[in-house]
Amino acid sequence: MVNIVTRSYAADSLEKLISHGIHPILARVYAARGINEPGQITKDLSRLIPFWHLKNILEMATLLADAITSEKRLLIVADYDSDGATACAVGIRGLREFGAIVSYLVPNRFEHGYGLTPEIVQLAANSTEGSRPDILITVDNGIASIEGVEEANRLGMQVFITDHHLPGDKLPNATSIVNPNQPGCGFPSKNIAGVGVMFYLMLALRAEFRVRGRFLSDKEPNLANLLDLVALGTVADVVKLDQNNRILVQQGLYRIRSGRGCAGINSLFSIVRKNIKRASTYELGYMLGPRLNAAGRLEDMSLGVECLITDNEIHAMRLSQQLDTLNLQRREIEIDMQNSAEKLIKKILISPFLTQENRLPYSIVLYDSCWHQGVIGILASRIKDKLNRPVIIFSSGKNKEIKGSGRSIPGFHIRDALDVVSKRHPSLLLKFGGHAAAAGLTIHQDNFDKFKDAFEKAAQTLLTSGDLLRIIETDGDLNESEMNIELAHNFAEQVWGQGFPYPIFNARFLVKHQYVVGGKHLKLKLRKVKSNTGESNSLHLYESMLFFYQDSLPEEIDAVYRLNVNEYSGNDTLQLILDHWKPV
Repeated sequence: MVNIVTRSYAADSLEKLISHGIHPILARVYAARGINEPGQITKDLSRLIPFWHLKNILEMATLLADAITSEKRLLIVADYDSDGATACAVGIRGLREFGAIVSYLVPNRFEHGYGLTPEIVQLAANSTEGSRPDILITVDNGIASIEGVEEANRLGMQVFITDHHLPGDKLPNATSIVNPNQPGCGFPSKNIAGVGVMFYLMLALRAEFRVRGRFLSDKEPNLANLLDLVALGTVADVVKLDQNNRILVQQGLYRIRSGRGCAGINSLFSIVRKNIKRASTYELGYMLGPRLNAAGRLEDMSLGVECLITDNEIHAMRLSQQLDTLNLQRREIEIDMQNSAEKLIKKILISPFLTQENRLPYSIVLYDSCWHQGVIGILASRIKDKLNRPVIIFSSGKNKEIKGSGRSIPGFHIRDALDVVSKRHPSLLLKFGGHAAAAGLTIHQDNFDKFKDAFEKAAQTLLTSGDLLRIIETDGDLNESEMNIELAHNFAEQVWGQGFPYPIFNARFLVKHQYVVGGKHLKLKLRKVKSNTGESNSLHLYESMLFFYQDSLPEEIDAVYRLNVNEYSGNDTLQLILDHWKPV
């Protein structure tokens, strides 16, 4: 069941925003997202939170500057998702600008698992042609790598941890840790992505070299050149777009739109056939991010990192083409997994243990030995969106272990829920980690049913039946005079994403024409209806799309829609994208 509600907003906030020249509809949208004054939507880099608010960052910058000056060997240990890849690229590009001897290592998802494990440390110790690194720098991981750090210390390598994930009860014995979510850190933006943390470290390092007079003779690096990577990683990691993150993303988009992005990002835009001058968070999150992630999901994220650190445009294009091919393979695998998952869910629906009032449990936990480990996170996300339940999907690992990837709904902190399970059943979870919306874990295959029951009990404790009702928040309706291409362009230029959603509206429409295009999408022509009369005085027909739906719609529908700019043959036209509909 779906409940559609209209976001509320403070009238005084709306008036203040309009008085500063902000478009009335955009002002209404901003006010409904908690924006009270124009300063909260600034795009100026000067409004970024200063780097010195991050605990230990001055110490780490000093140690890094010493290491670079002493020509010590640095090795970045990255994660295998978009955030990890972009954070690694920021580190490689930034540190090389400062003259560092630096290389990188990305753990293979299937061979090594996540984070700085003892096995990865052993691999790192022999990764640079027989020259052992002096310092390991983790990006987007490391805060839970207690055993890995101990192994590095034993081998005489220092570990600098940069991460943004939630720590456990114990911190690793690293030389230095920069993580806004570690105890005692006063950095206000707890939502910053791993790539953002690494960018901040580069800011601190530049400041340290300024104090040392490094740039009296050497050219000072322009760290703004890294913001395209920061924008991509921040959006693709689906972190909350608070004010600080919005500034980082907006500045990155400015560089991409002006053609000053790195060769890899430029080539990826070419691959997806999108106008780079109109780059938006949509392309970053739904087109570039999945192609970058495909490398880590199916093969090796080193392919993605290489795409982001090369300055050779021809090489970048070849790598982007490979990423695109991997993404097509990922889609095929995902479709097969969705089909088998639907069969398992149907078995749940007919379970004799469920009442008529509760046709589904509070959580969905599924396992299939044939499922691809690199795609289970996407499958969990798809099922979560459809059923509005926290979902964990397992696939087979090594040594009779199974690895799970979880996605959650608002109001259910999935990492904390796993912590509850771990405390109630101390030997059940072999390892786990994550944050509010996503988590990963490993258990013994024989314990699947036990975990499934334990997680369901935790969900029933932490959730109410109301939490399981899918709620779509909209920004109300638009007058026909407001539904125009100019407003659609205005929306497309802004930064939207997790915690700061793209504007959507709801209204009643008459369905005048409909037909299937591409074998899987419904193309429509809609006429707007006045909801209070059920009639339409308008003669205007709105070109509209309902993606991944082929059945015919009734003559009259209530729909949730968004304004979209349809680019075709050099012309821009207004198009409505339907996110949800129901018959009148």
